[in-house]
Amino acid sequence: MTSFTALQVREIAPGQFERSLVQRSVDELPQGEVLIRVRYSSLNYKDALSAAGNRAVTREYPHTPGIDAAGVVEQSAVAEFAPGDEVIVTGYDLGMNTAGGFAQYIRVPAAWVIKRPEGLSLRDAMTLGTAGLTAALCVDKLEQAGLEPGQGPVLVTGATGGVGSLAVLLLSSLGHEVVAVTGKADQAEHLRELGASQVIGREALQAGTGKPMLKEQWAAAVDTVGGEILFNVVKSLRRGGSVACCGLTAGTDFAGNVFPFILRGVNLLGVDSVEIPLMTKAAMWDKLSLQWKLPGLERLVHEVDLAQLPAEMDRILAGGQIGRVLVRID
Repeated sequence: MTSFTALQVREIAPGQFERSLVQRSVDELPQGEVLIRVRYSSLNYKDALSAAGNRAVTREYPHTPGIDAAGVVEQSAVAEFAPGDEVIVTGYDLGMNTAGGFAQYIRVPAAWVIKRPEGLSLRDAMTLGTAGLTAALCVDKLEQAGLEPGQGPVLVTGATGGVGSLAVLLLSSLGHEVVAVTGKADQAEHLRELGASQVIGREALQAGTGKPMLKEQWAAAVDTVGGEILFNVVKSLRRGGSVACCGLTAGTDFAGNVFPFILRGVNLLGVDSVEIPLMTKAAMWDKLSLQWKLPGLERLVHEVDLAQLPAEMDRILAGGQIGRVLVRID
């Protein structure tokens, strides 16, 4: 029986949750074909919600969050994986209702696991994590809808967050003119270093919510925040433009109208990085390791260990996260 360290969230009173490091046994992990020793994970907004007791994310406690994990196979009941293989797991039920990556071990179905692409280290893979995968899926959808470099400015909302900052870096590396939106004015220079040609304040995207249409500005957009900002982005897309929607930190409501869609032919593209087929995830990871391999990832990453993670969870829930939080497990 192997014991290991995990971050565990417990409900200590109705509506009150406590986060602490505990010792668990591998025998306590859920059933699955692949046992993985986790080397790195990363912190996402959904992880912080789970750790705060959000029942829409995690139904039962005690629980170990962590929707991302990268590590080494220890045991496998399937031929596709062998002990010693370096692998990545993101999304599906990991860290939601299945014990997640904020622990030294996870056990998961083989259908959730992909082998690490040769062009990425385990550390690089978790510097990207679900945020990088989501940014790549957004850009891929925009390209499928016809976006090419030179068509005009591409807007990225929530640009200092994990998905937003990686979207800025990816779009700029592909030759697009990127306009970054943030509520953190002191991070403007950081966003320019990532490749943004212009940085605008969040308030600029909150004006005009009562108007059915706004001036055409953006060739395309990656929206990570939702709410009224998303609808204002839709209303200000150029004719035939598209916005890839992947987040909800500014709200879940969409109080829209049909005018931008029928008068300008714009597209609202939903992006899911959780339940998509494993083959689609593998294709995106291959892109991120080859033609979309991002330069300068270290500029985005803040590395912590499990003991430091609770403070980072509070920070992300308060809207204070900049870039990516990499979690060193071993």
